[in-house]
Amino acid sequence: MTIMTRSLTSDSGQPKKHHAVTRAALLVVFWSVAAVLVAIIHQTIDASSPVVSVILKVGAIVVIAAAFGRLAASKGTLNYALFVGTTWVLLDIATEIFMTVRSGHQWFALIGSPANGGLRCVLLIAWIIAPALFVRSRG
Repeated sequence: MTIMTRSLTSDSGQPKKHHAVTRAALLVVFWSVAAVLVAIIHQTIDASSPVVSVILKVGAIVVIAAAFGRLAASKGTLNYALFVGTTWVLLDIATEIFMTVRSGHQWFALIGSPANGGLRCVLLIAWIIAPALFVRSRG
């Protein structure tokens, strides 16, 4: 009698990658944590000091990106990390549009107000680049 087992490695000996649905779910979970942290920082600090608020927001994004890189994408490539960052920005934009429609007034907690163009650019770049800072495999 033979026992059938499922291998955790591919034919080349490399570990199998997470299923696409699992990767997508982890991408959204880590983005959600970062978005909540950024929104809390926005609510508590942005009115008194927009510059300090952006610094703390970038810090929160980088910390969550580091956790994502360590826990969810330890074998990810630079291309995958940039895809993650781009997806995070798209989720930010979709969330801000949704919150604006739902609340009836403009909501710019995640990527900043267009009135502060420089600070907004810093946040947009942080959302895109942060996951790429922690890539181990450049291939």
